[in-house]
Amino acid sequence: MLILDVIKIIVPAAIAFSVGIVITPLVAGMLYKHKMWKKLSVSHAMDGQSASITSKLHNDEERKTPRMGGIVVWGSVSITIIILWLLSLVFPNETTGKLNFLSRNQTWLPFFTLIGGALCGLVDDYLVCRGEGTYMGGGLSLRARLLFVFLLSTLGAWWFYVKLGMNAVHVPFWGDVTLGVLFIPFFILFFIGIYSGGIIDGVDGLAGGVFAIIYSAYAIIALVNGQIDLAAYSSVVVGGLLAFLWFNIPPARFFLSETGTMALTTSLVIVAFLTKAIIPLLIIAFLLIATSASSLIQILSKKYQHKKVFIVAPLHNHLQMIGWPKPKVTMRYWVLGMILGAIGIIVALIG
Repeated sequence: MLILDVIKIIVPAAIAFSVGIVITPLVAGMLYKHKMWKKLSVSHAMDGQSASITSKLHNDEERKTPRMGGIVVWGSVSITIIILWLLSLVFPNETTGKLNFLSRNQTWLPFFTLIGGALCGLVDDYLVCRGEGTYMGGGLSLRARLLFVFLLSTLGAWWFYVKLGMNAVHVPFWGDVTLGVLFIPFFILFFIGIYSGGIIDGVDGLAGGVFAIIYSAYAIIALVNGQIDLAAYSSVVVGGLLAFLWFNIPPARFFLSETGTMALTTSLVIVAFLTKAIIPLLIIAFLLIATSASSLIQILSKKYQHKKVFIVAPLHNHLQMIGWPKPKVTMRYWVLGMILGAIGIIVALIG
């Protein structure tokens, strides 16, 4: 039985990777044809102050690399899900039924969140590429994006609390902590916090590799928990990410950008809550949290201490500024991600 479960996880992931490889030339061709890259470098940081270092570091005016590469990830996930679902309907048998992992109790919610985040991010990316919108350099304002994430997280919190009856959080090596109605704000804060880690997308191959490791960890956790459909879903996301990485190894063919990071971060939180490996997410996704925290620390330090903690934030850009080449930043993040993922899996399974 375990072998069949492993096959159910591996085969869809392989399909997603293959689909991603096939659709990438089409996606990339469309993005280059319509010049879907950022036209202006960011001139100001989120605190309103000049961001001359960031502008120089990214040099968006000269580097004509398209955004919206996340389409490859969520596109391959969506196509894979549709293919396997249709096969189970058109050719109903034990094999196609087993491979179809779209289920109401395990994968509907994370898939819905993935697509919801992807579409909102797609709108933001389109506006950025057109130099339109209310944000600096184009795009949706930070307030608008946070409002969308807040609404999405509120819907998720309601679903878990009311529909699934979840009102407690398992703390490894301690036990379940009942939060009652406080579970809802806890969920929302957790959701927004992980979403903010999407700013890790900034160096060729960095975000794609880190997200692939994180989702791989949750595929293992879900498998051990017996949540086979959820494990298959997580592995399919990994398959899509590996296809994206195939074309994102330096020099990147396109960037993951908001349509990718918003989809992946928001869906990740749903997966973590479904597996009840919520606290381990702080370990497994520590690189996302550290990236977001570095920017927050920088903003607060500049505002209240009138000095910088980092040369430039987020953290991966600071490492570049102190002399680390981009490949070194990427590879060391991948190594740390694998170590953190392994630790997080152990904590989730024995805690």
